[in-house]
Amino acid sequence: MTAPTTPPGTPVPAAAASPLSVDLCGRTALVTGAAGGIGRACTLRLAAAGAKVRAVDRDAEGLAALAADSEGLAGAVEPYLLDLTDLDAAEAAAAGTDILVNNAGLQLVRPIEDFPPDVFHTVLTVMLEAPFRLIRGALPHMYAQGWGRVVNISSVHGLRASAYKSAYVAAKHGLEGLSKTAALEGAAHGVTSVCVNPGYVRTPLVEKQIADQAAAHDLPEDRVLTEVLLKDSAIKRLVEPEEVAEAALYLCSPQASFITGTSLTLDGGWTAH
Repeated sequence: MTAPTTPPGTPVPAAAASPLSVDLCGRTALVTGAAGGIGRACTLRLAAAGAKVRAVDRDAEGLAALAADSEGLAGAVEPYLLDLTDLDAAEAAAAGTDILVNNAGLQLVRPIEDFPPDVFHTVLTVMLEAPFRLIRGALPHMYAQGWGRVVNISSVHGLRASAYKSAYVAAKHGLEGLSKTAALEGAAHGVTSVCVNPGYVRTPLVEKQIADQAAAHDLPEDRVLTEVLLKDSAIKRLVEPEEVAEAALYLCSPQASFITGTSLTLDGGWTAH
């Protein structure tokens, strides 16, 4: 199901209309979950700023499409086929990177008593243990050169819980703690670590969970967006992937060098309650 469009009268900012000017020429970035959604937007935005981007995903077709769409950008996009449950390979892939964007994620909406333990394990592996291994693989190079940026794409669910999302919420809360620890350890080495916390983003991950949310809350699918997903958001629209990518790029800029160990929230006022 395709997520409904923005309600009438709610302006959607064009993130690309006045792009942030950041020069990342000579930098190497790694983005996980790069074949679609937020990861795709981050990959293209970092490459447009001049970075060479290792685009990590297990979706070969999506990576090929991403590489084709990146032609002509200032930086090169290098497709990197990898399943993040292979933790040793994930750590090795991060070696030599200047910028690490931990983005890959998955979602299942179920009550705890019905949540499959194997899925819980996989979610925690991909969304928490893999970021740890990727950071671990990236830090030696970052420390050696005295500069590095770790951008963890968390979620409003890293700051707030929702029912029926035990694995996702646990992983995102864990990622917040990991990010803060990396910030404290990396500060003396010129490395920052920040979480970016969007609300619901217009991505396939969100679109695919609408049916599950409808079943969990006993609602028709056409009411899920307004009565569940956007219920606590003051701004009644989905976040666009490009908006998250602009935030990630900003965190790589000189102007953001003092921002570390914190969470940059793009939640439309959700956490203001």
